[in-house]
Amino acid sequence: MGRVEYWGEHGMSDLHKISVTINGEAIRASVPARLNLVDFIRTEAGLTGSHVGCEHGVCGACTIEVDGAMVRGCLMLAVQADGATVTTVEGFADSDFGPALQEAFQNNHALQCGYCTPGMLASALEYLRGVRSSATGPDRAAIRDHISGNYCRCTGYQSIVNAIAEVATSKAEGKS
Repeated sequence: MGRVEYWGEHGMSDLHKISVTINGEAIRASVPARLNLVDFIRTEAGLTGSHVGCEHGVCGACTIEVDGAMVRGCLMLAVQADGATVTTVEGFADSDFGPALQEAFQNNHALQCGYCTPGMLASALEYLRGVRSSATGPDRAAIRDHISGNYCRCTGYQSIVNAIAEVATSKAEGKS
């Protein structure tokens, strides 16, 4: 694939060598200093599940996991991920709650156009990994608060909350 001159003069187009592990695959590349991580993932790694929405970190469509923390891929530069382990929505399928979340999203009709789904799944995974079991069931207000950084214009969020609550309930019952 040919390189595009991204930034014009004054050294902004200088390429930097990086090595990053994405969904278990080691990738080495030379990237422009200002190429954001989600664009690198989509163009260089060919993983198009993570979406680019607002490019300001507001919508959550580009949420990915970097070294165990959920981050906005549009706000992180590819050069900042040098040496990191990255998991995208494609890799979430093999994670602790990935299969259960995918099934719950489908069963609860928690996706329509699908644009927000990768970020929603990332935020849901983060929530489920941090939630403590409760005898009273999942805390729907806490779920809503946790996904509040992700925009969805299709579902009205209720079905997304239902899907996450379903997996949280299964987790509490020891089924996940």
